[in-house]
Amino acid sequence: MSEWMSEEMSHHISTGDIAIRLDLIGKVRGTDQAEKFFDSLPDTMRNVMVYGSLLNCYAHNKNLEKAESTMQTMRDLSFPMKTISYNVLMSLYVQLGKYDKLDVLMQEMRVKGIECDTYTYNIRLNAYASSSDIEGMENVLNNMESDARISVDWHSYVVAANGYFKAGLTEKVSQMLNKAEQIVPGKSKWKAYEVFLSLYTKIGRKDEVYRIWKLYGNLRNFRNSGYLCMISSLIKLDDIDGAQKILAEWESGYTLYDARVPNLMISAYCKCGLIAKAEAYTSSLIVRGVIKGPDAFTWNSLASGYQIDGRMVKAVEAMKNAILCSTAAWKPNNITLAACIDYLKGEKNTEAAEELLRLLRDRGLLSTDVHERLAIYIRDRNLDASALDLIKGDNQTLDEEVQGANECQI
Repeated sequence: MSEWMSEEMSHHISTGDIAIRLDLIGKVRGTDQAEKFFDSLPDTMRNVMVYGSLLNCYAHNKNLEKAESTMQTMRDLSFPMKTISYNVLMSLYVQLGKYDKLDVLMQEMRVKGIECDTYTYNIRLNAYASSSDIEGMENVLNNMESDARISVDWHSYVVAANGYFKAGLTEKVSQMLNKAEQIVPGKSKWKAYEVFLSLYTKIGRKDEVYRIWKLYGNLRNFRNSGYLCMISSLIKLDDIDGAQKILAEWESGYTLYDARVPNLMISAYCKCGLIAKAEAYTSSLIVRGVIKGPDAFTWNSLASGYQIDGRMVKAVEAMKNAILCSTAAWKPNNITLAACIDYLKGEKNTEAAEELLRLLRDRGLLSTDVHERLAIYIRDRNLDASALDLIKGDNQTLDEEVQGANECQI
């Protein structure tokens, strides 16, 4: 639309339009094309808005050197700087972990009389929380609460709660969550309650987890994401019975089937050594016509369960099935996969081990390099290594709970 306006229409294009187009070019085509467009502009069109868009392009692509250079050019040209430019650069510093540079920008803003907005405060709050600077975090939060121009929202208190959790101050976590709960607007309650469930779980407050779940139940519609959060929370709190009850509640009333929910429970059964329950529940899903058969995530969990139970023949079979029905979103549990390879090597079943490696390679689950190393490993009885050592770094170990529940975070 921006290109059509500037290239096809004959009316005057404002610098605001140019700034928008520059920002779009940077996001869609990259910084090289954004720079070419910027360089094509006459000096009279390069005002603070246009430079601000260029700064945003560099920040979006995490190009610190060029972002800082652009900011300095804006200073040198004595542009009337606004809060947003400082926010862009500070946000980049936080993303790159350069927290020490934030104070310099904040001081510059004070000297120039540029006021902080809610976003500025939240950037600083996040930085202090991430670096476990509790004193700094509390000072920023106090400033936000005392600044009449600033509306502290529930996200800010959640950031502080995470900071306190990282510092091991669990009572403070509860205090922040209580403050956040009081100011959550109606349209945000679904997401907020899911975040609260996750944080109360982290500090072991099962009573609060159930209390928040009751509030969640008072909302108009339940969501699969809420059930995922609650079941995941109860599993982490070793409340398998409670998780089963929530699962049964979901099964009796869901409007859109989500395989992650039952897979989360199957994974929990397997990790807890309850492989018989995992098998029975999987079979019940098939018998009831809920699923045609286990997917890769289900087979992967069952493989782990069989491995824990010492039933390696079944573990290998389940891992093979997982690979055969895998999709792009799936990766095997490295520990279980390595155990299967080690088992086949120990049994001197080279043919079965090679078949497993071939399936992994053909599905793009092993790089050529790792495949070759594992192929050598299963034949060499004296190789001083383990399958897990050879696999590490090629795949990310799958944590079924995180894969299934997508941790409730903001």
